[in-house]
Amino acid sequence: MVGTRPVKSRDLIETARSLTEISPRRPSQANLRRAVSTAYYAMFHCLAGCAANLIIGRTRKPAWHQTYRALEHGKARNACEDRRALAAFPPEVRNFADMFVALQKARQQADYALDGRYDKLRVLAAIDMAEDTIVQFDQAGVQHRRAFVAHVLFKRRSGEDHGTIMMRNAR
Repeated sequence: MVGTRPVKSRDLIETARSLTEISPRRPSQANLRRAVSTAYYAMFHCLAGCAANLIIGRTRKPAWHQTYRALEHGKARNACEDRRALAAFPPEVRNFADMFVALQKARQQADYALDGRYDKLRVLAAIDMAEDTIVQFDQAGVQHRRAFVAHVLFKRRSGEDHGTIMMRNAR
């Protein structure tokens, strides 16, 4: 919907934390699983918002929403696992890519592998890492974040040396 506000990653981080505090004694496994999933979505929406803001601008026009919604979980994960292309980026971007992949896997485990048990302290540590990673990513140079969202959103054509293209575009 064009008039709606985008999801803010810091709100999702706070939601994830609150899920670990709902029960006065010990959080339920369902709440801990939901907290892990929500921490991943904080990173996902951070990346989607970054893509829309850096490609379209900070407007809430239909093109902005289309760009925001263009981010796909699987494609983003594959791009974040492309070590060769990521070598061209600064540590803040590489760390974001690594955490994105790790939390996406953790979210899939939390949502679908129902036999595992979750520990509140480990879940809180994952939430803290997601928050720290988002803060660091936001501090990376705009040229690096723009090149990264292009890497994540757009298909690479055969014959392109992606790492070289990313660095050339980041200058």
